[in-house]
Amino acid sequence: MNDIDEILMDAKHRGASDVHIATGYPLAFRINGDLVYQSSEVLSAEEAEELIMPVLKSNIVNREKFQQNGEVDMAYTVEKSRYRVNVYKQRGTMAAAMRLIPETIPNIVELGLPASVLQFVEKTKGLVLVTGPTGSGKSTTLASMIDYISKNRKSHIITLEDPIEYVHKFNKSIINQREVEKDTDSFASGLKSSLREDPDVVMVGEMRDLETIATAITAAETGHLVLSTLHTMSAPQTIERIVDVFPPNQQAQVRFQLSMILNGIISQQLIERKDKKGRVLASEILVSNTATNNLIREGNTHQIKSIIQTRSQEGMQTMDDSLMDLYGKGLIGKEDVLKYSQDTSYVKNRLGI
Repeated sequence: MNDIDEILMDAKHRGASDVHIATGYPLAFRINGDLVYQSSEVLSAEEAEELIMPVLKSNIVNREKFQQNGEVDMAYTVEKSRYRVNVYKQRGTMAAAMRLIPETIPNIVELGLPASVLQFVEKTKGLVLVTGPTGSGKSTTLASMIDYISKNRKSHIITLEDPIEYVHKFNKSIINQREVEKDTDSFASGLKSSLREDPDVVMVGEMRDLETIATAITAAETGHLVLSTLHTMSAPQTIERIVDVFPPNQQAQVRFQLSMILNGIISQQLIERKDKKGRVLASEILVSNTATNNLIREGNTHQIKSIIQTRSQEGMQTMDDSLMDLYGKGLIGKEDVLKYSQDTSYVKNRLGI
């Protein structure tokens, strides 16, 4: 069997996004969103450990974390290619999921996002959220935004990541990248500390808890541009998720704060191309305006979708309209439009079904 570095390079050359290693299953690559087994032979516990151990041995701190906790997130490099790795235990044996991080940071248009999202980061303060399921490209969208800021103005940018994925190069901005549990204890502590480090922009890899969310809101209120992610599927769901984290007696105040600081929300999904040559991005875009801010403040977030539907001239779009646009361009099939849609009756009507 090849060693792990050879496997990772083979996966890269074949266009895989992820590599999966687990006892009792064949080695698998995720290509265009689908798992592709590399052999009919399953891995033994010894073979899985033999593949994974060199990755753990590359960093003694991460090896100790794995031994203590049974899981660890880390970065791994092979011939200048970086991978985001999670090593974990399953049924008492070692397993790993390894995601390739592209070497170059694509720009917003190359990602497939409308140019209207650039207005979110052309502002110098406020809150920008990128949401979607795991594996939907949220980290890449954030990296693209940071890269855009760095190329276009002189700012001090602090990123808090777990682990660091894209490594940013010097352009016009200073970018300090901090890794959770390596450079700072947690997202919350790193974010609090960042406010004493004279930042213009703060990127938080994930808003996981009340403390992080509360500090991010404070940072945006005090004149910083804050970028972050949540695992939600739409703008209304994102707003409700944030509000619901807080105790009931604080929720009205949080709604008011969000109405004052929110620049916009990008909710995204990656979908396999019809020609099987990669994946394309479908997205819902909420651009904050007086109408959406009033709905947030009043707790009527369920009405936000109707605003998004009618304000395309302001750069907004619904997920379903994004899917129909991709379908109209021949990039995705009818089945995927239905599979990933949020309002099935709406897309069926547009498809003439």
